[in-house]
Amino acid sequence: MKRTIEAICTGTARPFNGAETSAIIKRPRERIVQILEDGLAPDEQADRRVHGGPEMALHLYPLDHHAFWREQIGPIDLLDEPGAFGSNLAVSDLSEDDVHIGDRFKLGGALIEISQPRQPCWKIEHRFSSVCEAKGMVAKIIKTARCGWYFRVLEIGDAQAGDMLERVETGHSDWTVARTFNALIAGKADSDELKELAALPRLAPKLRSKALAKLG
Repeated sequence: MKRTIEAICTGTARPFNGAETSAIIKRPRERIVQILEDGLAPDEQADRRVHGGPEMALHLYPLDHHAFWREQIGPIDLLDEPGAFGSNLAVSDLSEDDVHIGDRFKLGGALIEISQPRQPCWKIEHRFSSVCEAKGMVAKIIKTARCGWYFRVLEIGDAQAGDMLERVETGHSDWTVARTFNALIAGKADSDELKELAALPRLAPKLRSKALAKLG
């Protein structure tokens, strides 16, 4: 599997919703970008408790989902931006059903690995509601599993728009990102699935712990 990186996007923390700050606004970079263990250099996350770090170093939100959102909320200008959902990597023809937890990819000179689905938060809702009358986007993400996902960085390197994102190893082939999201974030897992997820080696430790906690 090979896909072209159409844009690599980074952002800086800035005022967002009153006293809050956020770096969800990501803009395309025109030159080579460093991919380090904590993500792109430079790139920021305003709240490091819930964003960023080695298990959420890079975020990919499928570009193909933008068409779905145009049908839902209209052809707003924000959906023309490759980083509209806070995504670092803009890629077409790739979705949560196509990739698995632990899949490894070459990205330019870096080696990266899918660590977890993205859990949607209020900042997506606020970003879109501030430019249109969109409501209930987080609920729709949870219902449809149009969540995107995170990578951890196994080998640092450089990349730029136009480079290939190439899968070089399939991870946990029974656990697509979509299935993992539905199980843990949408809350649809049965006890056997939770046991399997709690022991899934390449799943982010925080989500393994979440699966274990759900088992009681």
